[in-house]
Amino acid sequence: MIPGIKTLAAAALVTQFAVHPAASTINVGNAAELVAALKAAKPGDTIKLADGDYGDQFIATTSGTASAPITLVGSAKAVLHDPKFKASDTDCPSGQTGYGFWLKGASYWNLKGFSVTQSKKGIVLDGATHVTIDGVTVHDIGYEGVHFRKSSAYGVIKNSTVYNTGLEEPGYGEGVYIGSSNSNWHCYGTNGGKSPDASDYVQVLNNKIGPNVAAEGLDVKEGTHDGVIDGNTLDGTGEKNENSADSTMDIKGDKYKITNNTAENAYLDVIQTHNLWKKTGCGNTFSNNTLTVTNKDGYGINATNQSQCVSSKSPNVIGASNKSTGGKGLSKTPTTPGV
Repeated sequence: MIPGIKTLAAAALVTQFAVHPAASTINVGNAAELVAALKAAKPGDTIKLADGDYGDQFIATTSGTASAPITLVGSAKAVLHDPKFKASDTDCPSGQTGYGFWLKGASYWNLKGFSVTQSKKGIVLDGATHVTIDGVTVHDIGYEGVHFRKSSAYGVIKNSTVYNTGLEEPGYGEGVYIGSSNSNWHCYGTNGGKSPDASDYVQVLNNKIGPNVAAEGLDVKEGTHDGVIDGNTLDGTGEKNENSADSTMDIKGDKYKITNNTAENAYLDVIQTHNLWKKTGCGNTFSNNTLTVTNKDGYGINATNQSQCVSSKSPNVIGASNKSTGGKGLSKTPTTPGV
């Protein structure tokens, strides 16, 4: 054997295990234990919540990896909330901390089963990519329920329930919120705030959103793109029509696939598209959605910016497979056969 090879191999083995320590299951039963577990979490760990009330500020800052995500799991009877919000707490742009659960730069997490309630905002992701939210319940929230923000790309929310949001600020009480308004890109955008919040490729799958979501059940912000919104059930009962929130879905991003959703009881239109920055809100495809319009002046799908999308050669495609009853019908924009 060449001298030193055995020593080098042993050192490499030690380094390997130092970098990738064995995953653990951490059982927690109260807020203090959860705070400690979040601080100690490492790739591959599972934090398991016992049923009960968890009241504190829960912030995750450590990332998992693609092969070893970090999991936080509990039943719906494991209830997280933040009772510590103070008006002096600040988060750009202003006073918006007090989150039930905050993934702050923590990517590759799985959130499963538990509940979030009685917080300023429900679940907030900032710079947290590849996060899956599965079977979580979010309700009785002051502002929005779940927010993919600050380039939280490749996220998934599925099989989850969001209701009773916007209790403090109805105009900011979205159920699921993807990206950021261009007015907040100085906080959450890219390129020094000159470019959009790149919370792209987010999938919203098989969730129940509403009733009593005060703003849009689903708000897709300008500059985001290539998401999937499929198989959701949305109930717009309780929409307040504040801050221009008069639809159950508001699609301002590009190249989303909006399919197989059922939605009803919107304040005005069930689905709207809008252009709020350059020629965005374009290239989206709507198919196989079942929509019920309760406002006599509403549409199932109102592509308000279609002329701009056509001029940019990226029209929204409203498939003939969509079904809509009530109001003014499915769409004032011609539908596309075979889609």
